[in-house]
Amino acid sequence: MQVGALIIGDELLSGKRQDKHMQALIRILAARGIKLAWAEYLGDDPARIEAALRRAFASGDLVFSFGGIGATPDDHTRVCAARALGLPLEPHPEAKALIEARFGADAYPHRIQMGHFPQGAAIIPNPVNQIAGFSHGSVHFVPGFPSMAWPMAEWVLDTHCRHLFNDQPDIEKSCIAIQAREGDLIGLMQEFSARYPALKLSSLPSFGNEAIPEMHIEFGFAGQPALVEIAIGEWVKAIQARGYEVRAKDPGAES
Repeated sequence: MQVGALIIGDELLSGKRQDKHMQALIRILAARGIKLAWAEYLGDDPARIEAALRRAFASGDLVFSFGGIGATPDDHTRVCAARALGLPLEPHPEAKALIEARFGADAYPHRIQMGHFPQGAAIIPNPVNQIAGFSHGSVHFVPGFPSMAWPMAEWVLDTHCRHLFNDQPDIEKSCIAIQAREGDLIGLMQEFSARYPALKLSSLPSFGNEAIPEMHIEFGFAGQPALVEIAIGEWVKAIQARGYEVRAKDPGAES
């Protein structure tokens, strides 16, 4: 199961606000040994939101959807989720009770809409104002407000996704091959990719920079620590055997 994010709101695409959700989700996942596999930004366009949610539900991925679950006319996510699932939008008893407890008679006629979810949804507790988010399958819907969204995402992970936690998270190790050209090493990269299918091999060429003025390529392997150590050691030997100078990656260097 991969982890993805849908980040919704015209204000992000227009530049009125800067997105903070993706970096926060990366941090929240990393603390539990999980990586974010993909992310998609969407404006407040119901057709696009519905299409994206249809893909998310069909993927089987663990997906966090940020934004669009309020009660204003530009909040389309709840309706789009119901349409993507082919299910009715209906009042959720717990969510309805929470809204009524907070707002009393002022819950009607608009605020109560925030407790209408696709049939069969489960609530996600909101520690800030008690207006719940919701989950349907492995797709989880939280507000666009960071103070609410981030602890709600953590609650989902800690309550429902502990089986995905990794006590030994992936690492990445890199080396620099001086005067190397990608075209000359494609065959070797293919060989190592086939030899280590559980690892991710990356290649980042540079024409030179302040730290390393010569043309070079930064090669990296990402995956489980023990396997990465073996692969990077073999890679360095293979590159050196082809006559390239190999340097350790300087953590402060920019490529």
